[in-house]
Amino acid sequence: MSESAETKCGVVAVIGAPNAGKSTLVNQLVGQKVAITSAKAQTTRARLLGIALAGPVQIILADTPGIFAPRRRLDRAMVNAAWEGAVAADAILLVVDPVKQRRHELEPLLEVLKDRPERKLLALNKVDISKKEPLLELAQDLAGKVSFEEVFFISALSGDGVPELKEHLASLMPEGPWHYPEDQVSDASERLLAAEVTREQLYRQLHEELPYDSAVRPESYQHRRDGSVEIHQQIVVGRDSQKPIMLGKRGARIKAIGEAARAELSEILGVKVHLFLHVKVDERWAESREVYEEMGLDWVR
Repeated sequence: MSESAETKCGVVAVIGAPNAGKSTLVNQLVGQKVAITSAKAQTTRARLLGIALAGPVQIILADTPGIFAPRRRLDRAMVNAAWEGAVAADAILLVVDPVKQRRHELEPLLEVLKDRPERKLLALNKVDISKKEPLLELAQDLAGKVSFEEVFFISALSGDGVPELKEHLASLMPEGPWHYPEDQVSDASERLLAAEVTREQLYRQLHEELPYDSAVRPESYQHRRDGSVEIHQQIVVGRDSQKPIMLGKRGARIKAIGEAARAELSEILGVKVHLFLHVKVDERWAESREVYEEMGLDWVR
């Protein structure tokens, strides 16, 4: 942006129950992929910043983990990260899946949200596959529990209604300099992004077989002299019985995961990628402060 333009910049916390479509929406608003998506709940673990532009306005989107009743240390860290994303935000955008709703997780969230001081907006997702009357009834019900300034009907997947939502978010941002360069779309490092791309492939290729207590740990990320990138990652699982699931017959599963992740990373980074994966069993990885720091999560008791 030229210095003469009156720039605006602010933060929007994107929150909701698990699997509401928050990451898909953030990707739509940014205009390219910055967050991994999956049909499996609780795909997003750490708070990730996506950076969207609307003319002279920079909108910093805090894509947060789904908010749910935490049971384990990792759950608590994820929920903490979600609420931290809402602190000092210029607006909170609640994304709701009207098909699944997940009322047992949505109701406690509404209870907390109604007393928060930030400007609050509601986005009802998946309108392309929802019936109109129940959708309007749900909007009225939720608006009666929380004082939403605006309600938007969108499809994060197809993009329906997203331009109007983006325009409104831009109007709420305060005047001030941009926090990030014009060509930056996320605050995630290439090293972390690479680990997230591999983790997305675990969700896509393993489906219900995927052990929830698994993680992808970056080990090394090096630029070769020929301009390509060499990446080594560790897939860690909690039990010995889970390792064969990750590897597949004669290593076919881990090979397929690596090939798909390598192809996507090459496209994202614009260079040839050499990706090396190996699987490790560590029953206590979810208790490791170091692993939490790698994920961008606070280690909580």
